[in-house]
Amino acid sequence: MSDLESNLAKLAPVLERLRAAPILHRIGGEDRAASNGATFENRSPVDESLIGLVARGTAEDIDAAAKAAKAAFPAWRDVSAEARKKILHKIADGIVARADEIAVAECWDTGQAFKWMSKAALRGAENFRFFADKAPAARDGQSLPSATLMNITTRVPIGPVGVITPWNTPFMLSTWKIAPALAAGCTVVHKPAEFSPVTARILMDIAEEAGLPPGVWNLVNGMGEEAGKALTEHPDIKAIAFVGETRTGSMIMAQGAPTLKRVHFELGGKNPVIVFDDADLERALDAAVLMIYSLNGERCTSSSRLLVQDTIAETFTAKLAARANAIRVGHPLDPKTEVGPLIDRVHLEKVCSYFDKAQAEGATIAAGGTRVEGPGYFVRPTLFTGARNDMAIAQEEIFGPVLTAIAFRTEAEALAIANDVAYGLTGYIWTNDITRALRLSNALDAGMIWVNSENVRHLPTPFGGMKSSGIGRDGGDWSFEFYMEQKMIGLAIGQHAIPRLGA
Repeated sequence: MSDLESNLAKLAPVLERLRAAPILHRIGGEDRAASNGATFENRSPVDESLIGLVARGTAEDIDAAAKAAKAAFPAWRDVSAEARKKILHKIADGIVARADEIAVAECWDTGQAFKWMSKAALRGAENFRFFADKAPAARDGQSLPSATLMNITTRVPIGPVGVITPWNTPFMLSTWKIAPALAAGCTVVHKPAEFSPVTARILMDIAEEAGLPPGVWNLVNGMGEEAGKALTEHPDIKAIAFVGETRTGSMIMAQGAPTLKRVHFELGGKNPVIVFDDADLERALDAAVLMIYSLNGERCTSSSRLLVQDTIAETFTAKLAARANAIRVGHPLDPKTEVGPLIDRVHLEKVCSYFDKAQAEGATIAAGGTRVEGPGYFVRPTLFTGARNDMAIAQEEIFGPVLTAIAFRTEAEALAIANDVAYGLTGYIWTNDITRALRLSNALDAGMIWVNSENVRHLPTPFGGMKSSGIGRDGGDWSFEFYMEQKMIGLAIGQHAIPRLGA
């Protein structure tokens, strides 16, 4: 049996289960159909076949989930941190036990290649373990004495929170958001992306099997304009953590404003990888190829703009084009596949529209620039060369395996081009000049910068962007800052003078 056949065999019982009955909401520890009985179809981007039906959440369903989260909050808030830690570790254990099932389901649901998704579940387990271990210290504060008071700080969980996750790597990103919320003592209403609902339900089941009390974590599927909007507007939801496109983030901010909802946004990017002629060019090439063509290019941190010094631009882009043309596009469950299908037909058409825009604006298609004929939403890894930063292909987030190359002459020009976009999520710098790396790192408009490296995530570090790329940071203590409220308590240490009015 080939590796592809083996993965298809692992997928078969998952599909059998999903086709036998719709994916239902999970509210207060109970399965529920949509309040009006509505469902929507979930189809695979691999061959457009039906995966199954999914309950289509309404405002009434969101209200029920928010009330369940509110009712469960006091008890979960008061559970000892050690007890929460044990439950989160059990969730991690459950993820590891079902890692193969999660991986094949995610591939079929999203089109992501097994090459990357085979590790996604294990990364999700790591997220739960990391925040499980941090839970005992979540409420730790500081001692800030003054002359008359012993001032101490502490943190308390903010309350029920809403988590809205995207379709590109949904399982891992769900764990990234939900694990710290639970570790902090919050309860959760999770609305996964409508295009990728399968692994969200698997994760929900794992959590309850691990002993998470009913109502602490609630799952409502549905459309953004229906269930998502109701969640962002609900008065019992104290905060919204959202991963997705920038336009949706601005809508969520407006929807949450009347209830003064705290928001955390991880939004779009048009991230530069800046390659100077003194860099280790083979490593820079490897990193540039990895960071745009892995995960189908559907990642917020992709290095979608290549800024390459003019002295090496022709040679570097020629090598890059050869690498792009050699990338294996194919069935996502084949471990040899490097790029699978895009998420759906609408997104495929959006990505492909930039091929015509590139040529109309005067850029050259040096690799790819076509879709793959046949079933599914496949597109060939693409490289645009001879581009300018004012072109649509350099300014707009394409969110596919599409790289725009722009030549620069000087460090100052590279910096100006890098910062001349609406986004500011990540930046990648390749140079062996350490002082140049420090100057650029300081001046780049980006929340995260890697020097002589691809994106290597370290969970204690802050993850997030500037400008239109987001608000707030994930990771380490920064996650607790979002999910918790600071409290200050001042204890008088003597009988300091109190002004007497009306005495």
